[in-house]
Amino acid sequence: MSITPIIMPKWGLSMKQGTVMSWLVDVGASISVGKPIMEVETDKIASDVEAPDPGILRRKIANPGEVFPVKALLGVMAGAEVTDAQIDEFIAAYVTPADADDTEDGAAEQAWQWVDIDGIRVRYARRGNATGGKLPVLFIHGFGGDLDNWLFNIDAVGAQNPVIALDLPAHGQSSLTLAGTTLKDLARFVANFLDAIEVPRAHLVGHSMGGAIAAQLARDAPARVATLSLIGSAGLGREINAEYLAGYVAANSRRELKPVVEQLFADASLVSRQLLDDLLKYKRLDGVSAALTELAAGLFPAGQQGELPVSALAVGSIPLQVIWGEADRIIPASHAALAPRGAKVTVLTGAGHMVQMEKAGEVNALIKAHVG
Repeated sequence: MSITPIIMPKWGLSMKQGTVMSWLVDVGASISVGKPIMEVETDKIASDVEAPDPGILRRKIANPGEVFPVKALLGVMAGAEVTDAQIDEFIAAYVTPADADDTEDGAAEQAWQWVDIDGIRVRYARRGNATGGKLPVLFIHGFGGDLDNWLFNIDAVGAQNPVIALDLPAHGQSSLTLAGTTLKDLARFVANFLDAIEVPRAHLVGHSMGGAIAAQLARDAPARVATLSLIGSAGLGREINAEYLAGYVAANSRRELKPVVEQLFADASLVSRQLLDDLLKYKRLDGVSAALTELAAGLFPAGQQGELPVSALAVGSIPLQVIWGEADRIIPASHAALAPRGAKVTVLTGAGHMVQMEKAGEVNALIKAHVG
């Protein structure tokens, strides 16, 4: 008997519950792996829940508008050979597992770890399958971002490899102290971070500025980098949306920030009130504006990308893939064509700069195949 539960996913390290917005398939529909089944909204963002296995949607348990905790049963998929009585029995016996990060008071903090590097306190997370001796995957976010930029990716990739995500200096909850304003400075800091957590070699996944940092580290210390996955990456061409950068640094209210952040997505409706509130909470910290201004001036002088480390990567030295959202309004998707010869290039329609969020299922599959 093959029954597949459809459960409330856990997107990100702090998610506790989600709201079912709509079902995207009808009972009786045949479903392939990765097919969007339903739309769920969290306090961060809305996204589709994709089928983990093939099967037939046999039962809808959750109704639109209802709120469920992580891992709660939302529906059931099964083959035609499974009887209705067997499905009833499965549903009656299902018990929502306890969230491993929510078993004690203060559990949200347990999802994160901290390490001091050169006087800078860094927040990071380690998740995923640490068995089998597989190399870890390190996620590096972009300018003004944090490790929550990977909330749809950490657990999915972590099912295959151990994963690590960090807040870069002056980002997220790390210290508001820059580790420098050049890609060499930032790549050196990431190498020191890996030393501090005793990771000699890793697969690197970088988004935007984080992609350029990953590429610089691959140039400076190639023995430490197993593969590179660059997503909407800086470091290939000169163009960048300087108005976005200036607008993001200057915005200090929801009204100012909303039209700026909407440029990150092909679907502007994904920019929720909570997402804006979280960004404003970070941006209003003393020292953030000055740090971002200094960093932008160092990396993007005169409104252009100052360094192009991806273009300078040795051909064939490290397996490289480049992923882009076709509707990227921050760094043009045309830069994907500038990838070094031999790189695997994928441009996804219906996605903008935050393609790892808008097309999480496809991006996760590409990352897992590349590091595998």
